[in-house]
Amino acid sequence: MSEGGTLNVFSHAFLIVWVVMAAGPLVWIALTAFRASGDILSDPMGLPGSLHWENFSHAWNEAKIGRYALNSVVILLGSLTGTMLLGSMAAYVIARFTFAGNRFVFLLFAGGMMFPVILALIPLFKMMDNFGLLDTRPGLMIAYIAYSLPFTTFFLTSFFRTLPSGVQEAAMVDGASHTRTFFQIMLPMAKPGLISIGIFNFLGQWNQYLLPLLLNSENENSYVLPQGLASLAVAQGYRGDWGALFAGLTIAMVPVLVVYAVFQRQVQAGLTAGALK
Repeated sequence: MSEGGTLNVFSHAFLIVWVVMAAGPLVWIALTAFRASGDILSDPMGLPGSLHWENFSHAWNEAKIGRYALNSVVILLGSLTGTMLLGSMAAYVIARFTFAGNRFVFLLFAGGMMFPVILALIPLFKMMDNFGLLDTRPGLMIAYIAYSLPFTTFFLTSFFRTLPSGVQEAAMVDGASHTRTFFQIMLPMAKPGLISIGIFNFLGQWNQYLLPLLLNSENENSYVLPQGLASLAVAQGYRGDWGALFAGLTIAMVPVLVVYAVFQRQVQAGLTAGALK
């Protein structure tokens, strides 16, 4: 076998192993969600002999996964909208306009990506407490936006710089305001980049656990989904309803898989657009 053929076989074997390692746990969780709790304990790696759909109803109702999922959706709608709007506006100004301090502002956003959120937990808690935003949805939305804004602005700044300037200049010559040019011309042109960074923000905010644990821990009914799953995992150590726990994990995975499956091509286009141009 030639050297190229050997390398090709090795590459395919590596990819197969990687897929098994990445997708294997997800498949196991999904299959285990349909098993009885006793079967899970006696044979953790076994296949479901019959489908126990009641695990999902128990997780959704009795374990309050439905309430936690609704809290996550409501908070995510506000935080993702705010992140994308503010991030795209800041990136557009930094990328398309020249002003004193332009480079410094860009470096501030870039530096925000290097600042671990764990170092800001105590000041963040104190600030939210002073403003009366602890255990509130707006408080968690603001924290999510601040957490996601540096990378969003950094990514979109690079993307806006790749867009042709002729269309923007033509719109300004025709009398379009900066606001109209941004929302009606530049944002539609930046759609691939917006979808790509939107997916990353969706994943990060949907799976966020540390910030809700700090800012949203007093009222159990206000928990977001990662908090609810953690609480359910602790509770199952005493109740033994492992089927409901795995059903809850499956429910949490489904939105992420659906979003990525729907926008897979757009994500790839957004990530490669800058390189192609």
